[in-house]
Amino acid sequence: MARKRLIIEMGMGVDQHGQEPTVAAARAVRNAIAHNALPGVWEVAGLSDPDQMMVEVQVAVPYPEQVREAEVLAVLPFGQKTLTVESGGMVVQGRAIPSLHDKNDEMLVAVAAVTVWIESESR
Repeated sequence: MARKRLIIEMGMGVDQHGQEPTVAAARAVRNAIAHNALPGVWEVAGLSDPDQMMVEVQVAVPYPEQVREAEVLAVLPFGQKTLTVESGGMVVQGRAIPSLHDKNDEMLVAVAAVTVWIESESR
């Protein structure tokens, strides 16, 4: 059996207040999967359970070492999930609002790519 890509989805997420790279990363993944349906998992690939698909997530975000991986992967409803986090995204100067518990004026922007793989007998 060969592993084949079924779909690649891209998204962007922002944490405007709180300076949490995990929040920005999770929002980017949620944005990537927000407007799709994958009937091909059953109708074309022939999977009997959505947890049979492999879902690889790549996220680029400021301060990647602070990302809580389990929280980002929890956004995905199905699949055998993996996450790769790397430095990237963007830091944008915003406005700190004390009542929102901001640590500074930074807004964090993350980008994500979510790839769904299936096992297939065909070449």
